[in-house]
Amino acid sequence: MIFVLLGVSLLTFGISHVIPSDPARQAAGPHATTEQVEVLKKKFGFDRPLPEQYWIYMTGLLRGDLGFSLYSRRPVIEDIKAYFPATIELTTAAMMICLLLGIPLGVLSAVYKDRLLDQISRVVCIGGVGLPIFWLALLFQLVLYRWLNWLPAGGRIAPDIAKPLTITGLYIIDSLVTGNWIALRSSSYYIIMPAITLAFASVAWVARITRSSMLDTLGQDYIRTARGKGLRERQVIYVHALRNALIPAVTMIGLQTGALLSGAFLVEIIFSWPGIGFYTINSIMAMDFNAIMTTTLLVAVVYTVTNLIVDILYVAIDPRISYT
Repeated sequence: MIFVLLGVSLLTFGISHVIPSDPARQAAGPHATTEQVEVLKKKFGFDRPLPEQYWIYMTGLLRGDLGFSLYSRRPVIEDIKAYFPATIELTTAAMMICLLLGIPLGVLSAVYKDRLLDQISRVVCIGGVGLPIFWLALLFQLVLYRWLNWLPAGGRIAPDIAKPLTITGLYIIDSLVTGNWIALRSSSYYIIMPAITLAFASVAWVARITRSSMLDTLGQDYIRTARGKGLRERQVIYVHALRNALIPAVTMIGLQTGALLSGAFLVEIIFSWPGIGFYTINSIMAMDFNAIMTTTLLVAVVYTVTNLIVDILYVAIDPRISYT
């Protein structure tokens, strides 16, 4: 993980600094004088060689100093605290949809192979893999908001409803903890469409992998032995087959966590969701190097930690696996 994060930081720093743009000029504004721009360059270290700038950033990072944001005019760590909980809430909701729909859909598709349910599952999977997420988001807004008026077009909570008292930064959790049922109803209502949009492709991938793994497992000798012993079909499928078929699915779920985080950038822009993706896009437009570096490293940390957790879960799922 250390080498991965170091490589990501070096690559991101190099790419962001070769772009022909002057962040000090953008921060100072179009009417700033040359002297004012030079003062900003010295203040933020933009006048120093790139290796020295990278060293200063990394040493500050080790001390917990993420730098100052030219976009929001405050420390980047404060921006992360303000924006990241919204992304966590959105990706968690999308992941729950992915787990609740993807695995059962894959299992049922394998059990009823080549029947109507399997054919429907294939259509859903092909659509989830093939449809661009931004097109799907716009389609949902057109149908569910404009035509049917079932769900709001964007935002995190209704404008006329006060935000819940901040405890975790997750509106649904904070509303539950504080007993703010009005905010809970509104925030749950507003998260439905962006969460479904974000989860759609992941549901397709998880369902496809689960179906393939289940079909392979159901053809094994020990499954035929279990059936020969007279075990009920439900017990054969959900006790003996599913547990052994979960490892590829768990691997895909870990990979989809990174996909959800990257997909959240587009979803947050389209649905005006005030998360880390919304913040990152605005930081890129402002050439805010510290914010770009921090958000990239943050996504890399979440992705690598998730895959570490997946590796650990292998032992719990399959007792034959050991890391000793």
